[in-house]
Amino acid sequence: MFTRQRPEAQTSPREARARFRDGLVAHTSGWSQGYVQANLVSVPRRDAIALRRFAVRNPRACPLLDVVAAGDYWTDLAVGADLRRDLPAYQVWRKGELVDEPTHVVDYWGRDLVTFLTGCTFTFEPFLERAGIPLRHLEQGVNVPMYRTNRKALGARRFRGPVVVSMRPVPADLVDLAAGITMDMPYAHGAPLHVGSPSSIGVRDLARPDFGDAVRLHAGDVPVFWACGVTLQEAVVKARLPFAITHAPGHMLITDRRARPGGTGEIRIIR
Repeated sequence: MFTRQRPEAQTSPREARARFRDGLVAHTSGWSQGYVQANLVSVPRRDAIALRRFAVRNPRACPLLDVVAAGDYWTDLAVGADLRRDLPAYQVWRKGELVDEPTHVVDYWGRDLVTFLTGCTFTFEPFLERAGIPLRHLEQGVNVPMYRTNRKALGARRFRGPVVVSMRPVPADLVDLAAGITMDMPYAHGAPLHVGSPSSIGVRDLARPDFGDAVRLHAGDVPVFWACGVTLQEAVVKARLPFAITHAPGHMLITDRRARPGGTGEIRIIR
């Protein structure tokens, strides 16, 4: 399905990053089939130890793939990538307030920033689709919907907040298959966090996501929720740091590491 319908699925990670560096803005679901995608959060060095502890304490929502040293803007996960320019869209925060949504953060980058890269559910989507599980958000041409829940992440010093989830409608008879495929990919959030009633996890209205776009369910679909890396961003925002940079939800770093179900592939989670 990816090959026939969406040529961006066959775009190499390096080419995708180059297109984003040149100014293309697009959510990255469906891009670069078979490669690991990652969330980005950059914070001042004095807050980095506590934020790393937060990620390690919440591996389901924040599978930690790399921690980039203060001031650096490169990662072994994507050779030649510039973390300041190679994501499609960023968000800049001051004291918990969104102050800018640029397509690069070169002008904001500082020698004091430590960058965290965490896993993303976009990584496992091609494997769902290959198994015959529809991806409604891609069918409808929108970003995946994301919601704050009533579940609290384990805190670490000033970092705390709700677990955020992404939702994909799945035909009821394919839910177990979807869970089995994603369970074997812990670096991409693993198995679903919840299946069924949104209100059970504090989601009041599927038509009004906190991030991303609403998706129409088809007859027979069940809402399936996976933990989401925006959990880390929410913790940073609630901590009201003097300054932080994050990816814009749904606009990820596409790495050079290949994803494989049933094992870690070319990636590992930092504990």
